[in-house]
Amino acid sequence: METTDDVLAGVGPRLRRLRQERNVTLTALAEVTGISVSTLSRLESGKRRPSLELLLPLAQAHRVPLDELVGAPDVGDPRIRPRPQRMADMTVLPLTRRPGGMQAFKMIVPERRSTPDPQTHEGYDWLYVLNGRLRLLLGDRELILEPGEAAEFDTRLPHWFSGHGGTVEVLSLFGPQGERMHLRARPKRS
Repeated sequence: METTDDVLAGVGPRLRRLRQERNVTLTALAEVTGISVSTLSRLESGKRRPSLELLLPLAQAHRVPLDELVGAPDVGDPRIRPRPQRMADMTVLPLTRRPGGMQAFKMIVPERRSTPDPQTHEGYDWLYVLNGRLRLLLGDRELILEPGEAAEFDTRLPHWFSGHGGTVEVLSLFGPQGERMHLRARPKRS
């Protein structure tokens, strides 16, 4: 793994190569960036350590991302590849990768023919029906949610859910310490 010194040592040659590929003189680059010719020369030769104050105008002048100047490693594949997990009779796909805090899941819940057994636990849940119908028992209420409908509740309230008339696909946002989902905009009413 490269150290910070290794990364910084590569900046000078990268700056020189970039400038030369574009046929730009040190004088012309100094005029555009406001950085003196001597400072630019020392940066390219490695005699001056690069700083953010120097690299930002150079990235703008060359019209390249700052990452390209410092040789930052690729971020990697941003796709989430959830691994389905079986929880009782449900299939649960975790959609977040960090531990703690708000968690997102896609759940595939079959229709349960057994007698409902409402449970309680710490947290706050927000359920959104993607496909199918969801039967939700919440305290002494029974709700049937259709695709596009959502419910949110404190999980200390006895709750139980099942597919209704078949399997249901649900998006769940769960805050284990009782965090609630915060909406920034309200949908338009028709």
